[in-house]
Order: sequence, then C-alpha cells, then structure tokens
Amino acid sequence: MTSLPGGRRVIAGVFGHTAPPAVLSGTVAGIGVATRLGAVVSPATARDAVRALPTQGAGLIVVAPVGRDDVDLVRTAAAGRRCPVFARTTDPAVAVALTAHVDAVLTDDTDVVEMTAPAVADALTALRDDTKAVVATPATLVEAGPGWFQRVAEAATPTYPMPALWSVGRDPRRWPAWWWGLWVGIGMICAGLGAAAITLGPVLLWYDRDFLGLDLHQIHSTNHNLVHFLQHDRITMAGTMVATGILYTGLAVGGIRRGWPWARNAFLISGAIAFLTLFYFLGFGFVEPLHIAVTVVLVPMFVLATFRAPARPQWTSMAEGPPSRWRRALLGQLLMIITGVGLLAGGAAVSVVGLTRVFVPSDLTFLGATPGDLRAVSSRLLPFIAHDRSGFGGALMAAAVAITLLSAWGWRRGEAWVWRSLASAAVAGFMPPVVVHWKVGYTDFWHLAPVYCGIGLTAAALVLAYPYLCTPPPPRSPAGPG
Repeated sequence: MTSLPGGRRVIAGVFGHTAPPAVLSGTVAGIGVATRLGAVVSPATARDAVRALPTQGAGLIVVAPVGRDDVDLVRTAAAGRRCPVFARTTDPAVAVALTAHVDAVLTDDTDVVEMTAPAVADALTALRDDTKAVVATPATLVEAGPGWFQRVAEAATPTYPMPALWSVGRDPRRWPAWWWGLWVGIGMICAGLGAAAITLGPVLLWYDRDFLGLDLHQIHSTNHNLVHFLQHDRITMAGTMVATGILYTGLAVGGIRRGWPWARNAFLISGAIAFLTLFYFLGFGFVEPLHIAVTVVLVPMFVLATFRAPARPQWTSMAEGPPSRWRRALLGQLLMIITGVGLLAGGAAVSVVGLTRVFVPSDLTFLGATPGDLRAVSSRLLPFIAHDRSGFGGALMAAAVAITLLSAWGWRRGEAWVWRSLASAAVAGFMPPVVVHWKVGYTDFWHLAPVYCGIGLTAAALVLAYPYLCTPPPPRSPAGPG
C-alpha cells in the first residue's frame, strides 16, 4: 500500500497513532532520529522494510549484514527513504561504496541493541541508555506484528497520575474534553431509551400524525402488519442509538480521559457520521422536532469533546502476558473488527435501500402488500417509512465505525473498559432487533441472518478476549523508561 499514491496516509490514518514520544528521540552514529526504535533487516527485504515500517512507527532501519553483492540492493532501498537508513558491514570496500547512499555505515553493534523477542519490557530497559537504539529483528516482527513499535512507544511515554472520575469543577468552561464526550454518550443513551418508550407506547407522536394525515387506528385498519413494521424499524433504531451512546461513554471515560489520541479520533469519526446522516431528512421533507432538538443539544457537546486534544497521557501499559492468551485475544480482535466492518456495510446498504426503493423483498412479504398499495393509503407513507429506515442505516454506520476503531486501536491488555463497552453495546444493539422481530412475527431467517451472525462473532470475540482485556492492572504508576 505504501507504494500507491496516498497509501502512506491511509496506513497512518487506519493503523496510525504512531507518533513517538520525545523521550525516545536521540542520535544514532551521529544521525538524529525521531525515535530510537527501529528494525534490522536483510538486504533482500530492505526495500520493503524502508517503505513500510516507518508508517508503523519505526524511526530507523538497519540493513545487515551487507556484503559486496548487496550494495545495489541497499542503494535501491535507501533511495527515497522517509527515515534514516544505516548499513552494517565489516568490509571497508562496502563502507566506501555505500557512504554516499545511506545515512551512516556501522562497523559494529555499539550503537544498536537487537530485540530477538517481542517483550516490551526488554525494549524499555535497553532504551534507558540514551546512546542506544533498539531494533527489532524479523523474527520479532513476525511474532509480535508491526504493532510492536506502537506498544513500545506507548509504554515509554511518560504518564501522569489519573485524576478522580468526578474531579471537575462546576464551571463548564473548565470542563475537560472527556466530560463533554461523556454527556454526548449519556444523551445518546437517553435519546435511544426515549425513542424506545415512544415506540412501545403511542408509536406515533403528533408530528408523525400531522405528516401522514393518519392516526394509528387508520394505519392498522389499512394493513394489520404495518404498525408492527413501524415498531420493528424504530425499536431497532432505538437499540442502535443506545449502543452508540454506550460506546461514546466508554471512549470518553476510558479513552479520552486517559489521554489516548486514538479514542478522540474514533469518537470524532463516528460522531461525524452520526450527526451528518441527520440530513437524510432532506430527501423526504419530514422533520422530526425531537430529533432536531436532540441534535441541537448534543452537537455543541460533541464539538467540545473532539475540538480539543485529549489530556496528557494517563495510562499504564501492561506486558502482553502469556503468549497463548495474547494470541486468542488477537483472534478475538480480528472477529470484532470483522463484525464492525460487516455492520458498516449493513448500515450503508440500509441507507441506500431507505433512500431509494425503501423495502427489501422480505419486508413486502411480511406486509403482504406492494409499494403501490401503501402509496394508495397515503402519498406520504413511503417517505415516512424511508425516513425511519435511512435514519437507522446512518445510526448503524456510526455505531459500526465506533466498534471497528475501538477494536482496532484499543485492544490492549488490562483495558477492561474496552471489553465492557463492546459487550454492553452488543446487548443493546443486538437484543432489541431479535426480540421485536420475533414479537411482531417478522422471523424471516435470511432477513435476520446478519443479526445472528453478528451475535455469534461478537460473543466469540468477547469470550476469546476476556482473559486478556480484563486482566486486573498492577498498582498504578507512571509508565515509561526511568
């Protein structure tokens, strides 16, 4: 991907947050490096390493050992480099041939320490010597993955004591970003619960009836399944709103509050989708006053939560623990990301359907009617249903992005809040659709298959990751070397 136009930016955005702490900067063989953390690779793989590993957080690449037959390979690899490249050789002729093409030629190992195992603690110990650089061997990267650079950098970041959860003053102007994020999450939860209460009670409010020109009894007398259909759409939407609010609450309290940059970015991207899809209503001419009111209240809080950078780092990094437990957690992470991506695709599909043909075949089978039949009841009935459906699609995409990014960026040992956020959101997001579909008799298997699949993948992911994510943390102390 790094060889494609814009590929480096895509990787930095999706797998990024690899900016190293200033404490890891320094010099190697007289050459300044942004981070004394890198990799040692063979001449044969040097070109790929020089292109790919800097986007993952490597601050230098050491090519070793370099013989006379490898000179051209090293020259090609070093061309267009984005981080310092060093060649290590014992052959004076090779050193002369490469001096003008690499940043420095190393003749011994006095400046670098090779990591032959993925233990973060060993890397931190070596980095305490400001004159040393730490480089991972290929075997280390194969075992630990390129995320090793980021884990070491986070563990080396100087951190500060965690403030009390409610240690904020009464002056809103002084409230930290995470506090506003918390209120956005609570607001989304309350809005979702309110929508559920309305759906289980009157179903339609005054502005719904005014737009349709019909009341609930008239709709039911026209098609005895239509009210149930409206309920199943709106309950599903309400559950998704509650799930999104839970995820935002977790990102605010567990992530932004502790200074994780990725948590703020996940909150920003998901929230932008959630609020921008409000404008779906422009295609239907139906404006919900309560929806607008909730948006007017929450958007300023969302801006305050994401406009400012997170507070200074306040996390504590933990060792990876037993390899078997870590690998099971990685499988769980993969399943969770697959779930999030699947939900994102589902949300996009629902949005497209809602904005175009409104129904899928199973909907019409359940209703026992055609779009023409419903249009004959009221010219506004299809736009009304389409509004609900497309709104659900937008909400589902926002929740899916939060799930995907939280799983991709927040999977760290001992971060129990990640597990609790995902588990609670799964219950809130998956259970209402299943219950309401069975309650109203809309039990088409293929219609519900994505929900069943999501439940299975999420359950498996959470079971696999529980011992890793929910490991009790050690007594809290500032992380970092020294």
